[in-house]
Amino acid sequence: MGENQVGQKNYTVESSGHRISAFLDMAIGDMGLDLGFEILEGQHLHPDLEDPDLLVKFSGEDVDSLLANKAELLLALEFLTMEVLRMPAEHHSLLCFDSNDYRTLRIEELRLSAMTAAENVKRTRRPFHFNPMSSRERRIIHLSLRNETEIRSESTGTGPFRQVVVLPVDMPLPEPIRPPRPGPPPRGGPRDRDPRDRNRRSGPPRRGGPRP
Repeated sequence: MGENQVGQKNYTVESSGHRISAFLDMAIGDMGLDLGFEILEGQHLHPDLEDPDLLVKFSGEDVDSLLANKAELLLALEFLTMEVLRMPAEHHSLLCFDSNDYRTLRIEELRLSAMTAAENVKRTRRPFHFNPMSSRERRIIHLSLRNETEIRSESTGTGPFRQVVVLPVDMPLPEPIRPPRPGPPPRGGPRDRDPRDRNRRSGPPRRGGPRP
């Protein structure tokens, strides 16, 4: 939860809002984006999940750029803001950036994926590996399945390849699915060209015989 030992939040608009605002004003200005934002006390995003201490909601003409490629820029700004606040990893769920309810919709998408995976594992008794995801999204999967009795969820792998595995409760944790190694460079480079292609250069054909 987002409370310390005396029952108060770790991050509030009063204690952290000015630092967040100063950083975002600078970052958005440097990127030249037309964005505004509002820093709010954490809202109840979903009944099964922990509430963040702070919620930063973006609006403006360039929101689509913020949410492109699975909200890559939104999440990058969120992470950089955590670094500015020097938030330890266990506090990362206490700050949430959102726009157009993207995060709320993503939570529901992950919950549905978790329940579908659970049903597949119950039926087939084969482990299901999710694609690698952030610690926050892995936590959503774990919390969505915490009341299941026939299956369990575990995190496996390291670094950017850490993933959630859903498996029968009595099955040992399998090895993580490792990312494929890069293959050989594609053929078609200068060394792989047919020598006859040297005479197939673009442009009009030369007239006359060979040069002296």
